[in-house]
Amino acid sequence: MPDPPLRLVTCDLDDTLWPCLPVIQAAEQALHVWLQTHAPRLAQAHGVASLRQHRRRILDETPAIAHDLGEVRHRSLIALLNDFGYPAQLADPAMDLFLEHRNRVEPYADVLPALRALAADYCLISLTNGNSNVEATSLRGLFRHSLTAAEVGAAKPNPALFHRALELAGCRPGECLHLGDDPWMDVEAARAIGLTAVWVNRTGRIWPEALAPPLLTVTNLAEVTAILSMT
Repeated sequence: MPDPPLRLVTCDLDDTLWPCLPVIQAAEQALHVWLQTHAPRLAQAHGVASLRQHRRRILDETPAIAHDLGEVRHRSLIALLNDFGYPAQLADPAMDLFLEHRNRVEPYADVLPALRALAADYCLISLTNGNSNVEATSLRGLFRHSLTAAEVGAAKPNPALFHRALELAGCRPGECLHLGDDPWMDVEAARAIGLTAVWVNRTGRIWPEALAPPLLTVTNLAEVTAILSMT
């Protein structure tokens, strides 16, 4: 654990606090149903998989916005609406609907009690490369700040999210513990700038051979709070 004493806990969202894939799939399906009503020619030509491929092309063509997944999706929708003769303004309510469903996450059972315990003792800040809004979920009010890659202008493993969290908390790297599920974007990125990093491995994945082993691996956040309570 950090030495000097821990003051800040940063936490990834997707696949750390809740399973990501089911909520993304549901949100994309809801968006496609919406398009069937409001842009039927587009929806007939593009299914969910085809829409995803179009977003990848937008990413390839405009890598400068790769950190902002919402902007990528918005630009993709505008381009497709234009292609099929619909007003570009339809992209705005389409995004609103997608984000509403994107935030219908179901946190793992251990998350709420663990975050409540962490928030009582430490400054708690969420960091995400995604476009979920934690304040629109059942975890609202638990984080002192909630930071996104779109907000800071760079996605993990770029250290910008970590640096911004340290700045907001008034902490040094050695006073921060980061919790995340991704070996590269969470654990390696955090410890590269001096944070203590915990790998939250809920699904029994194998740690990449190319990386030095994590200091600590847990399967849920209850294990984190139990360890911290003994320090």
